[in-house]
Amino acid sequence: MGASLRHHRGPSRLSIDNPAVTETKPTKTKDEKVDWIAEIRGLALMLLAVFAFHSFIAKPFYIPSESMLPNLLVGDRLVVSKYPYGWNWSSVSFHLAPRGDWRLAGSTPEYGDIVIPVHPERDEDYIKRVVALPGDTIAVRNGQIVLNGERIPQQVEPARDLPIDANSDCLGFGDPAFFATAPLGEEVCRVPVLRETMPNGANYLVIDHTRSALDNFAEMKIPEGHVFVMGDNRDHSSDSRELNSSRGLLGPVPLENIGGRAEFITFSLDGTTSLNPVTWFTSLRDDRAWTTLRPAIAQGNTE
Repeated sequence: MGASLRHHRGPSRLSIDNPAVTETKPTKTKDEKVDWIAEIRGLALMLLAVFAFHSFIAKPFYIPSESMLPNLLVGDRLVVSKYPYGWNWSSVSFHLAPRGDWRLAGSTPEYGDIVIPVHPERDEDYIKRVVALPGDTIAVRNGQIVLNGERIPQQVEPARDLPIDANSDCLGFGDPAFFATAPLGEEVCRVPVLRETMPNGANYLVIDHTRSALDNFAEMKIPEGHVFVMGDNRDHSSDSRELNSSRGLLGPVPLENIGGRAEFITFSLDGTTSLNPVTWFTSLRDDRAWTTLRPAIAQGNTE
């Protein structure tokens, strides 16, 4: 006991109140069994938390088509927020909730918002832009939107270079003149663009490069509780203009079929990702991460 005290420094003394030996918890032996009920319960709670977050807060989304070019590329991964317009059956992940016209804390999208409408007959998510609100009248004439009797301004801007890669080959435009060489020597898809400006000042780029059946749409009034949506790649988008085709959205979209609002791009892949870990980095497209998907607002417009 004396030897151990010579090596002990400081005011503390070994006593009944300050024991030299502390209790240790017994270690598990091979004979002890795993509590599988507790493990399964923990896993279920974790999955429930993820499901709730995806249904009520935000969810990742993948772009599989070119209908929103030039603003969204095939391979973009983005975040969709679930709360801006309230909650409804289409907010619930995997569309597990039965369809209905109920809405909780519902509100109406704004002109220019990029939203996630669900097909009226199938559980398929689309991604489109809101171009008309409840009570509006809308028509399309020679590719230009006519909203409440007024033509929506479209200003010609310099052509934009889109990447040519495994996800985007530029062939969908059907025009060999779109193939071009960028200043650094890489082959790109050079597309003509227009800047469209909505009544609230929201503005964004669209592509309308050829004459198509979708360039003309007879005037209609948007019912209450509905919005009219279109893709930014106007000649290659199945949207509210498709009234009789199962490919499109069959007219104005009920607000309860809007599952959220697109917020920003997290990252984008060019289609070359494989099991090789190196490709997890080399397939990333430059300058796409954290790009906002909220439309710009022209100065002097705050509606």
